[in-house]
Amino acid sequence: MPIASGSASPLFLREAEVRRGLELLFFGYGGLMRRLDARLAEDRLGRAHQRALYFIARQPDASVGTLLGLLGVTKQSLGRTLGELETRGLIALRPGRDDRRQRLVRLTPEGAAIEAELFELLRAALAEAYVNAGASAVGGFWQVLEGLVPAEARTRVATLLRS
Repeated sequence: MPIASGSASPLFLREAEVRRGLELLFFGYGGLMRRLDARLAEDRLGRAHQRALYFIARQPDASVGTLLGLLGVTKQSLGRTLGELETRGLIALRPGRDDRRQRLVRLTPEGAAIEAELFELLRAALAEAYVNAGASAVGGFWQVLEGLVPAEARTRVATLLRS
């Protein structure tokens, strides 16, 4: 039996409805990420590694600066994550074509294989939820999530959606 069955109340902005949405978002995201945790643990990786691998897969040869913007983390945190991934042979860093100071990031074949496995775990979970919710619910879900994207990140998100 679905937890959030039924349609939204016409009073959807009341505290109870907002709290219900937040709780579903927290528990849904937590459940989705826990699906990855066992697989990540096999390779002694964490969620930061998974996020980096995901966005590197989405934008091969992105600059470290681009990844900083996509991930919304500090330069130090990203540097540590990328350093670990590079040491493990999951990513390759190379200088930019026009600016040799720029560092471009790409998955290695091993990194691509791990990222594909992790993505498949997430894809399967989302596909099941999408099928259970129906096409019109999926569109509404996307609209709500898009509304949560900060204005300064919308261009980056739009670029990802086109690729």
